[in-house]
Amino acid sequence: MKTINRRAFLKASLMGVGSVTTLIALSGCSSNDDDDQQKIDNGFKTQFDHGIASGDPLTDKAIIWTRVTPQGTPSSVQVLVEVATDTNFTQRVLNETTTALASKDYTIKIDVSGLNANTHYYYRFSTEFASTATGQFKTLPINNVSNVKLAVFSCANYPAGHFNVYKAALELTELDAVVHLGDYIYEYGMGGYATEHAQELNRSLAADNANELLTLDDYRKRYALYRGDVNLQALHAKAAFIAIWDDHEVANDAYNEGAENHNADEGDYKTRQNAALQAYFEWMPIRPYVKDFTESLYRHFQFGDLVALYMLDTRHEFRVKPLEYADYIDPMTGQLDQQGFIADLSNPSRDLLGQSQLNWLQTHMATSDATWQVLGQQILMTKMNIPAELLASLANPSASIATQFQQLADIKTRQISRDPSLTTTELARINTVAPYNLDAWDGYPIEREQILAIAREFNKNLVVLAGDTHNAWAGQLTDMHGNNVGFEFATASVSSPGLEYYLGLDQPTAKQFERGLTFLVEDLRFANITQRGFMVMEFNHQQAKSTWHFVDTIMNTDFTVSTKTASVAAK
Repeated sequence: MKTINRRAFLKASLMGVGSVTTLIALSGCSSNDDDDQQKIDNGFKTQFDHGIASGDPLTDKAIIWTRVTPQGTPSSVQVLVEVATDTNFTQRVLNETTTALASKDYTIKIDVSGLNANTHYYYRFSTEFASTATGQFKTLPINNVSNVKLAVFSCANYPAGHFNVYKAALELTELDAVVHLGDYIYEYGMGGYATEHAQELNRSLAADNANELLTLDDYRKRYALYRGDVNLQALHAKAAFIAIWDDHEVANDAYNEGAENHNADEGDYKTRQNAALQAYFEWMPIRPYVKDFTESLYRHFQFGDLVALYMLDTRHEFRVKPLEYADYIDPMTGQLDQQGFIADLSNPSRDLLGQSQLNWLQTHMATSDATWQVLGQQILMTKMNIPAELLASLANPSASIATQFQQLADIKTRQISRDPSLTTTELARINTVAPYNLDAWDGYPIEREQILAIAREFNKNLVVLAGDTHNAWAGQLTDMHGNNVGFEFATASVSSPGLEYYLGLDQPTAKQFERGLTFLVEDLRFANITQRGFMVMEFNHQQAKSTWHFVDTIMNTDFTVSTKTASVAAK
């Protein structure tokens, strides 16, 4: 367990952040008489503008959430909460009042315990003037599980486009849970990243929400905007979320002491980070790894004997600042200090998970009897080593980059066919490789090797789920000796633009780029860099299967869905 600095723990406790009211379900309690339902009279009008949500299901408990919108600014609002095993609420297991506090932005989080395993529950909230819709969640199973079905999402940028991806997921059936891998919100203001179509889409940020997020009030307003989206509300009502944060819940390319998108004139970074994480805990149906300590969110979910799901924090608790190639370029010669770069890259003190989280993960994996060990986390773990000459092209992209990729792919084809006419220069072009993205696991290779070593030593079926990149990927996970240890499936974004946006590629050129990239990157098995979407992961004792669901547009609300499937067999 993480050792907590006493001062930090007391500070978090005194702030009241991350706290959750625990209500014990009254097993067997039922009523068919509406008069038994308690009446709430706060003396002022209330409504529920931001829907409901459930999350972090276990075998005997789950979080349920809502937010009250009161008329005026009272210090508190009384709300009735009901949980039942039927949609008519005739078999209620919980029927109690709770309090929404102004100090917590009128959000309510209840950790309902005493529930039965592998059971569907229904819940709702009400006051005298308003009631929420009915939500549902399913508790986790205990033993002898034949299949698990998870929907996986990442990277939802409200001004960038409609949340059609969330709407498409509403068609899913027999869903056990939703896994959200982060970038649930974005911190940018209007005029910033991916906001150029916001006005025409009627998704502009309101005047009091249009600046970059810096304060607690800023972050709260942004969550309120997102949770006003009807498709996101409906998905939260449909199934329990198992969520983890990425960088944009605070600021772009965040690490434990700062972020790329935090400047000195924006105040103290830790103050900003604490505000952002407080808002996250208020608005998301999650429970912290350590009670009342909102910097810890890594945690474990056990789906019987089939899936052990580990939600990891690769961003805010332990990650040291990512390396940048620019820091190793000699300004006089323009050459890379390869020796210095490799020395820093392989430094064992370059934490991503950090030692306590890594020890926790390794212990759980080594002792788990589940068929599948699944890591729910943010960034690509697949080695994305590309020809080094492409690094400059990707930093300053143009339409010619696809042609460059094709040239290199042609050289590799000739190499595979043992073409005797290949020159030394040509071979150097494809054999001199470097990690594409140092903000991913490629920038923290020591910890990646430690995870892969545990999986290989104990002969585990390892599957990694990733988001962050806005694109769909699949890759073989190989260790430093070239052993195949696991497989990674990465989801496309909900609405954030992908590589085609960064590189300025039209659709045909982007597809050409995809083919070249898949061929040149040794461990890459699939790429889609042009479409937004989500992923459905289905597990049984024989295989793990990913089905990517891609929408053809986020620029209007009329869309179609296409799919692509890949699977990996259990050992």
